[in-house]
Amino acid sequence: MILGETAERSLEIPQGVTVELSGRVVKVTGPKGALEENLSHLPVTLALQDKTITIKTAWPRKREYAMVGTATAHIRNMIKGVTQGFRYKLTLVHAHFPITVKVKEDKRVLLIENFTGEKSPRKVELLGNVSVKIAQDEITVEGMNLQDVSQTAANIEHATRIKDKDQRVFLDGIYIFEKS
Repeated sequence: MILGETAERSLEIPQGVTVELSGRVVKVTGPKGALEENLSHLPVTLALQDKTITIKTAWPRKREYAMVGTATAHIRNMIKGVTQGFRYKLTLVHAHFPITVKVKEDKRVLLIENFTGEKSPRKVELLGNVSVKIAQDEITVEGMNLQDVSQTAANIEHATRIKDKDQRVFLDGIYIFEKS
């Protein structure tokens, strides 16, 4: 909310979660692990008192007020990540050629084989510390960091994009159908 010369938002820290501030570097630790993010690129001031984080900026214009909301959302997502985690589910859609999906031995690359009958597999790099589970026609991407989980799911979806054909007719691909 805007209070004259400052814009300010505060977040309550839930039980079982600890937050450490070092300048504008935020470290959140919870039951699932720890996340750290550098917010020094945002013109905000972070303060930690008891079980409350306060994010504020002085003399906000529209842009600075929005950045207070951005910093608040990042910290809120970090808290949710270390307590509950994030999960994206994708489904495999194929009309004729069955798609085969495998995680390479080193667990950092996902291989999509036989997509529309192609001989060479399409490769997707798994970002950060995400885990991928494959069951029949469903892929589950899980992790603590929302950016890593969502970007990995988006990269998988993008790897099966069909070019030079009508996408209303050729519906083959891997699509995100659930976010939780």
